[in-house]
Amino acid sequence: MMHDAENDPANDTENGDARKTTARARWAILAVVLAADVLDLLDATITNIAAPTITRDLGGGASLVQWLGASYALALGVLLVPGGRLGDKYGRRRLFLTGLTGFVAASLACGLAPTPLVLVVARLVQGACAALVIPQGFGILGATWPRDQLGKAFSLFGPVMGLSAVGGPILAGFLVDADVAGLGWRPMFLINLLIGGATLLAAVRLLPRDSGDPAVRVDGPGSALLAGALLGLLGGLIDGSAHGWTPRTFVALLLGLALFAAFCHRQRTAAHPLIQPSLLHHRGFTSGLVLGVVAFAATAGLLYVISLFFQRGLGRSPAGTALGLIPLSLGIVLASIACYRLIHSYGRRLVAAGLLTVLAGCGYLALLVTNSGTNTGSWALVPPVLLIGLGMGTCFGTVYDVTIGDIAPEEAGSASGSLSAVQQVANAIGAAAVTTVYFHTADGGEAHAMTVSLLVVAAATALCLALVRLLPRAAPQERHH
Repeated sequence: MMHDAENDPANDTENGDARKTTARARWAILAVVLAADVLDLLDATITNIAAPTITRDLGGGASLVQWLGASYALALGVLLVPGGRLGDKYGRRRLFLTGLTGFVAASLACGLAPTPLVLVVARLVQGACAALVIPQGFGILGATWPRDQLGKAFSLFGPVMGLSAVGGPILAGFLVDADVAGLGWRPMFLINLLIGGATLLAAVRLLPRDSGDPAVRVDGPGSALLAGALLGLLGGLIDGSAHGWTPRTFVALLLGLALFAAFCHRQRTAAHPLIQPSLLHHRGFTSGLVLGVVAFAATAGLLYVISLFFQRGLGRSPAGTALGLIPLSLGIVLASIACYRLIHSYGRRLVAAGLLTVLAGCGYLALLVTNSGTNTGSWALVPPVLLIGLGMGTCFGTVYDVTIGDIAPEEAGSASGSLSAVQQVANAIGAAAVTTVYFHTADGGEAHAMTVSLLVVAAATALCLALVRLLPRAAPQERHH
């Protein structure tokens, strides 16, 4: 998450106000913040299940499948850090309400979208609005909960997010299959009007007013350069895989690289960069940043292609696909909960164990698909899918905690925000890159495409293993939220 409430200097002055908030009001505010985070997680994952159905209805082919997930994660990742600083500048309540209103409106646009272009643009707006909402949560909790009780509030995030990770795809799958009022996939987005609208009304009533700090600076040019760079790179990658590697594709890729170089220069020279340059002087932080980008990109793409293979290769419905992914979601949740208590004892060894488990799961699934192809049985898929989930939960529940192990306490908030943003950007890159591999090799059959994609993910995971020894040995004793 973006904001480190327990280490926020503002909390020294706000904690007095927190004691004035009644216990009942604190729990209600926590419920509002949790509801917003659940909305974000649901909308980040629902298109994994629904992409084939949406493309059959709207057209757009492989490129729409790739943009559906990448567009949301891209906007969220690019704007997550600026979103947090805008909340500090203009007030967290104001940004929370503005972002949530925009999110609900963008959800309506998604649900009514008549063309692939409108849907992708609406997904970009959804991600951008989520980037305004999510960073404000911990700051709001820090202002309303006494510091000695914050741990109790934060402890609910893991279970609630875990349940959302399991329940979100299932809800999406069943909504698509139910074809409510003949609307097909659209209720999957339109349900946000009910959930988001109720959350917005509660937020207006419950969230405390705050004035913000006009002295806070936001690096708008840096954010614009990063957004342009990623749009160019992803646009070129997706266009090349869908329509062939034309001059237009290479122009987009070159433009993306040029803008990324300009962004890197901006980060070295800006007075208030998105990523503090001092963080990159820590070998452990830089190694964890690179490892996280590769690992999150690989597994984000893997989740997409598993869903594609279940539907295109095995002929499952969206609901059947969602049920088939339950072992993966449960593996993530169970491993994350277990690792929460083990992180200080085992440190980076947990990261290595998680990566090895993902590698084993990919190898197991590749052998299964190679031998059985599109005749692979449902029960046979449970062990490798569960293994992948356990590995993801073990690695991703620990890698960023270990990464900030050598970071000074005063830099921990900036480091956590940067890592969260990079994770979302990696999700966007992975959703595009691994699905590009899948569609590019699909001429050889769905089973062949799945096998090649698994080998690519396995290779990326092996690369991550080589970086583990460069990480700090352990996480900091006081975990940062």
